[in-house]
Amino acid sequence: MLILGIDPGTQVLGYSLLDTDGPKPRLVVMDVLYLRKIADFHLRIRKIFDTTQRIIDSYHPDHLAIEAPFAGKNVQSMLKLGKAQGVAIGAAMSRDLSYTEYEPAAVKQRVTGSGNAAKEQVAAMLQSIFGFDDLPQYLDASDALAVAYTCHLEMTDPLGDIRSQLKPTRVRKSKKQQWADYVAHNPELVNN
Repeated sequence: MLILGIDPGTQVLGYSLLDTDGPKPRLVVMDVLYLRKIADFHLRIRKIFDTTQRIIDSYHPDHLAIEAPFAGKNVQSMLKLGKAQGVAIGAAMSRDLSYTEYEPAAVKQRVTGSGNAAKEQVAAMLQSIFGFDDLPQYLDASDALAVAYTCHLEMTDPLGDIRSQLKPTRVRKSKKQQWADYVAHNPELVNN
């Protein structure tokens, strides 16, 4: 399976492609769409749509993993991020691509073990997993890879994150059961 990961943004949009065929996932591409030079917001949104379709047409991914906008203090920024996300999802759906949305804290938790990890920590962890030489100039690219990698992990082990948070339960056995277990496991030590 080839997973397209997108970290939506209206100034910088990160994207990556992760090939999950084989024993270990392989990074195909990780880059950004730089949008700051486009002054008109509507043209930025159009560029996101067109570029997402171009990536899909070029690489033919099987699934889109996209980061959900986070609820921040600036409502206008959140609304713009939501528009960027919606346009990328719309472009994927226009190419019959299924998608999964991931909360930023869930992605950080899955990749680093901490839902409060910094972007740099996420990028460093991905660098150790995938072995790319330098951290990307824009961490939006590594965030997109983190979303794709989270999708891969969820598909291969959907309970992994929950399982790591569970504490093992101790089963209390009676003295009689403990003795029976001992005898069963050590027959050479017990006289008949």
